[in-house]
Amino acid sequence: MVITQTPFRMSFFGGGTDFPEYYKKNKGAVISATFDKYCYVSVRHLPRFFDYKNELIYSKIERVTSEEDIVHPAIRNAMKMMDMHELRITYDADLPARSGLGTSSSFAVGMLNAFYALKGKYADKRRLADDAIYLERVLCDEAGGVQDQIAAAFGGLNRIDFDADGYRVSPIIISPERKKELNDSLMLFFTGFSRFSSDIQTGTKKAIEDKEAELKEMYSLVDEAQTVLTDRQRPLSEFGRLLHHNWELKRGISSSISTDSIDALYKKALEAGALGGKLLGAGGGGFLLFFVEPDMKEKVREAMKELLYVPFEFENSGTSVVHYSPESYEPER
Repeated sequence: MVITQTPFRMSFFGGGTDFPEYYKKNKGAVISATFDKYCYVSVRHLPRFFDYKNELIYSKIERVTSEEDIVHPAIRNAMKMMDMHELRITYDADLPARSGLGTSSSFAVGMLNAFYALKGKYADKRRLADDAIYLERVLCDEAGGVQDQIAAAFGGLNRIDFDADGYRVSPIIISPERKKELNDSLMLFFTGFSRFSSDIQTGTKKAIEDKEAELKEMYSLVDEAQTVLTDRQRPLSEFGRLLHHNWELKRGISSSISTDSIDALYKKALEAGALGGKLLGAGGGGFLLFFVEPDMKEKVREAMKELLYVPFEFENSGTSVVHYSPESYEPER
């Protein structure tokens, strides 16, 4: 049996510039961080006592005799891609799916990591990110960018650059004290479930050509935000104000990114003292993230009292195998 632990991510700046349709013509970049909320994927070979060959347990339970009959597209395509058979796969998570935290990509990365381990093979973080991008964007034909798979695989607080040649992951080097100050200034609230990310991303993908100016400005904010983080002479409050500017730009890309209720909640948080924030993920619902200076946090929490507050800490590990028990398995003849 193999159990993997894969973090969720929050993206601060540059979302949208990680679409291949954009960065292959213009350079793209994002700043994102993973945090201590995870999905867990356990994989083992299914004993041959049952009248089905695969058992898949996620929000549904599937028991099928052929991989072709699997409904879940990521599981079906990943098993075919890696020639996996006779499996019991179980998914569990600290936070709900469809919530704007890259949950589907974390699942894809964690599942592929478990498949490699079950085969007795080592896959480094770049291989896992690349395979997850191929699985979701090519085999499953889902619209969207590619930052989520990379963040889930690598972990940490990073700048990820994209161009026609691929991507580069660069850790943002700041002191532990400044990183803690950033962590302590962020507040995360659950607004409710979003629509499926791929549905919203399809609209974003269509808008990219018409919103090139906005995306270029969002790209420039990545440089500015990185400078704020790494220059100890600059107050981190500037990071919060840049988040607000970035959110205003993102809202202008597609009408499906925000809603009237999300806008009302965002306004209420600003009136209570938040300097800036954003809706995480593709849009339409999920988690609101705010930058709030310490002396204003209680006021913001009171203003957001109808929403679930989710404390968190940054993490640095990315996907990892947390349990490995070798199995004796011979493919069915």
